Amino acid sequence: MDLYITSLLLGALGLVFMALSGLGHGGHAGASRAHAHAPGHVHTHARGRANHAGGSSVTRALWSVTSPRFVFSFLLGLGAAGELLRPVTGGVLQLAGAIAGAVLFERILVAPLWNFSMRFASAPAQTLESAVSDEATAVTGFDANGNGIVSLEMDGQMIQILATLQPGDRSLGVRVRAGQKVRIEDVDAGTNRCTVSVL
Repeated sequence: MDLYITSLLLGALGLVFMALSGLGHGGHAGASRAHAHAPGHVHTHARGRANHAGGSSVTRALWSVTSPRFVFSFLLGLGAAGELLRPVTGGVLQLAGAIAGAVLFERILVAPLWNFSMRFASAPAQTLESAVSDEATAVTGFDANGNGIVSLEMDGQMIQILATLQPGDRSLGVRVRAGQKVRIEDVDAGTNRCTVSVL
């Protein structure tokens, strides 16, 4: 098999496999969430925000070029365009035309169709464990043993869970009042409880 037939088969098989297994959109949410909660990640001036935005654009561009979907659709387009051009040209001209056809195929046909299909893919549900390092609000004042109720947003809804002030804060005699902001340090999803620290 030559370059174009091989590319055509690899690209078609790769896209079919991705469509069936849903591998085309995994990983982004987790990365975005981890980045959002990284400690100390605060932009204090316009230049910092601009650099961050520029870095994000470069990262997105690199991801789109190296993503499996791009690679497989490019291979499919390369093979198809190369085979279509075979009767009229060959060599370097055929290769150049096949590359141009592959880029157009990915940008004009595959990318819009893929993005449209991803609109119907449901976002993974957040779990209580994903709330670690998030801020929460004390619904009640904590008692002398450091127990109370806090609320936090999860999947667009406000939920309330039992909370215990971490031992270090309790030993200092810290009291948490209703409405006070706290940070979730640990969670026990089995008992629907969490450990918090004062901010």
